[in-house]
Amino acid sequence: MAANQLEDVVQRWRTTEDFKPEDHKLFLNAGHTCIAQGDCTQLLDFIKEEANQHIVRSMGSGLLPRLVNEVQRKDQSSANCQAILNHLVLLQICSVKELLNILLLQVEDSDPNGIADSIVVLMPLIQSVLLRMGEAKAHGLALALDSLQKQISKLPVPYSHKQEQEDVYGLCRSCTAVLTFVQPFVQEVKNQDTNSVATELRAALLKFCMESLREPLLHVQLDREANMTEISPLWNFATEIMAILAVIQESLPKILFYHPLRGKEDTISEKDAYHLNESRACMAYLLFVQLIATEVFPTVFCPVFILQCNMEYINLLLSRCDLHVKSLERVTDCSLPVELLDLKPFHEVPKNLITIMIDCPIQHLRGKSLVVFQLFIEKLNGEAKHTFFRRIMKTSHHAGVESIIIKNIKNQSAYEDSWFEGTLLISLLRDTIILPQGHETDLLHGMDRVMESLNLLRYLLIQERNNSTGIWIDLCHIANSYTKLLRLCLSMSKSYYGTELRRLREDKKIKAKGNTCFVLQCALVTYDLMESLVVRIEEIIEDSQN
Repeated sequence: MAANQLEDVVQRWRTTEDFKPEDHKLFLNAGHTCIAQGDCTQLLDFIKEEANQHIVRSMGSGLLPRLVNEVQRKDQSSANCQAILNHLVLLQICSVKELLNILLLQVEDSDPNGIADSIVVLMPLIQSVLLRMGEAKAHGLALALDSLQKQISKLPVPYSHKQEQEDVYGLCRSCTAVLTFVQPFVQEVKNQDTNSVATELRAALLKFCMESLREPLLHVQLDREANMTEISPLWNFATEIMAILAVIQESLPKILFYHPLRGKEDTISEKDAYHLNESRACMAYLLFVQLIATEVFPTVFCPVFILQCNMEYINLLLSRCDLHVKSLERVTDCSLPVELLDLKPFHEVPKNLITIMIDCPIQHLRGKSLVVFQLFIEKLNGEAKHTFFRRIMKTSHHAGVESIIIKNIKNQSAYEDSWFEGTLLISLLRDTIILPQGHETDLLHGMDRVMESLNLLRYLLIQERNNSTGIWIDLCHIANSYTKLLRLCLSMSKSYYGTELRRLREDKKIKAKGNTCFVLQCALVTYDLMESLVVRIEEIIEDSQN
């Protein structure tokens, strides 16, 4: 029997404290045999016996890995195994340093399919060990949180409320367990915020919060309205992380806008610096979009300053766009000055929005990027719009994007804005109302730009023919030059497509080429529409001269 085997060796051990390697091996073999055969009750009795305490103190920690595995199996013997674990850890029998090393090794060696179970089992034990470590607890806490977050980062993030409730991979359970784990240390910092231990604990907790913002919260789909009516572990995790930052007296504006870790960023890798910005981006998202922790955020910052500071984070969160929308909505229309366009984020964000609009395969993201792009334009003042429009027309090289800008020029011309009047308007039109490739321009590919250009010319000609703003002659010159070249392109394009269409209609295999025939017919209809607008523009100019 395993118990008899254990008793035989114990008789010799009870009279000595000088245990050799072979004694450790024999003790572990006997203990493992007890666990494997389900004799955990007898093993627990042995460990509790007063006469055996020096034996357990010297060799008992070696049983921890096997005991943890048994507890995770959740069979009939797991309750006794849990009791043994509690006795070894909670009753301070074994060395705290040794216990911590063994327990953290168990966390790091967790089976990929049992990460959440390991965290739930081990967290209370590790917490108990740390609370007994005195001045060394801060270093131990940093090691523990690092090990925990490495494991949590391996767990898939649920992307729906149903997945969150099912919690198949255990991310929600793990996050809840970690929050419980850190609470005593958060409370200690709150109560004793001046001593060196509290300072070190604060540093460990700050790193934990920033890492949690990046993994997993940066990837979590939060819905404030839904979370007001249903319990969400991940919403609670986000709320508690922001609350911990406030409790440990870390200023949210300081982290977001003034980069308190900037000095450290000079000594860390580019990858770590990027990760830190991801954490800040998630914090901005939670604060300004989900309105988490707004009660501790000062209201003294103006919307333009918040937008300017958030632009760097917006660039990281473009796939979600929400932070950009919420930041822009706070800004008054036509208020952003042209100087902001010289800042790198204000250059990169519109550029990345355009990339999403053009290249993203996900339709709703393309649509959302267009909405954000238009909202950004509306917040620029007149000079900034004028400069921004010129920049995009020179760099986008995409007819759809260019048509958006031309439409905005038309809209802006309806308001009294000196940047879209007189010579400034004419200068902008000369660089905008053109056919990029001259008479070789592909009108079908550039249809959006051409149609908006014609609509803009027609609108301005109607608006200016009875005004005395002094731009009528220049406007007519621009219109005549554009329509003259466009007529040449239309003539060439209609001739080519007309010939192709007739050839296909005469082809006996026309049924096999029905799609091609349809494309050609649509092209000719488009060209007729362009031509009708050209005729209307020419009529307006001719009527004004009579």
